[in-house]
Amino acid sequence: MFSRIRIALLAVVTAGLLTGCALGTRHIADIRDYPGRYSNHSVSIQGTVTSSVGGTFLPVQYYKVDDGTGEITVIADGARSVPRRGARVKVKGRVEELAAFGNRSFGLHLRQEHLNVDRW
Repeated sequence: MFSRIRIALLAVVTAGLLTGCALGTRHIADIRDYPGRYSNHSVSIQGTVTSSVGGTFLPVQYYKVDDGTGEITVIADGARSVPRRGARVKVKGRVEELAAFGNRSFGLHLRQEHLNVDRW
């Protein structure tokens, strides 16, 4: 009886730890496949910058991040600069979309809240 309780407790703790890890960083494919689940919520992603547009005098600054499961645009309003192509980044941002029709999302992006760039 005692060993069954220990096994059950171990299973619950292990599941909790695995769930906690999964809640940290999201795969871009999950965000793209289930935008309604993440809409207006902050999430963290990490990956490689594939392109970026930014500058001090541009009204909109953005970059695209690919994590191997997909690519998403990150809008960096008010940022002094955006990471360059090839940079490894971890981004926390709010999931937003321009429009949604049925199960289709248009203009899905992250609005940057925090950015970490890996230094090589």
